[in-house]
Amino acid sequence: MKVYSDVGAQRFGQVLGDLLLLGWIGFCTALGLVVFRITNALGYPGRKAAEAGDGLAEDLRRMSEPIGKVPAVGDQLRAPVDGAAGAAARLAEAGRDQAHAVEQLAYLLAGVTIGLPVLFAVLIWLPRRIRFSRRATAAQKFVDNEADLDLFALRAMANQPMHRLAKISDDPVTAWREGDTAVIARLADLELRSTGIKAPRPLPSTNGEGVAG
Repeated sequence: MKVYSDVGAQRFGQVLGDLLLLGWIGFCTALGLVVFRITNALGYPGRKAAEAGDGLAEDLRRMSEPIGKVPAVGDQLRAPVDGAAGAAARLAEAGRDQAHAVEQLAYLLAGVTIGLPVLFAVLIWLPRRIRFSRRATAAQKFVDNEADLDLFALRAMANQPMHRLAKISDDPVTAWREGDTAVIARLADLELRSTGIKAPRPLPSTNGEGVAG
């Protein structure tokens, strides 16, 4: 599979685009982590309330046991302490629920912060890279020798803009039919370069000096 173009300017743009995409993913990830930490910090009061409630409930339960052993009135004295321990446990549970809800929100916001911008960038850039790779890989399979240039010259006349064809020949169709190797080679090079591939040999120019490439 061909990933990058053989043509310098096109390859530079592809590498730059890939690096920008990676940089964008890294930036969005870092921003998402910051959003997570800031949002998750809002759950700190809930976590402290849960910690305090658990500690208070445990202390009250320990107090309740000896109080309950007081003769005659132990149960009556123990009841309020047990009630306070239950209230402390409910306070702790509420604190945990609040902290958990904030944590879930933090994950959600971080996911949105990272996911949406990255997905948007990938949907813009990745299809272009896939299309190039498929075209270049398919075209490269046909470029085995000079005879294959005839096919790409024909494709150039069908696909390339008229003003580019005019720079090669005033009548490229006739030149192709007559087997003008110089025109055919330049037409093929034009089509191959648009797919990110260079011709398999130095191309002759109309004056026989070769086309720089």
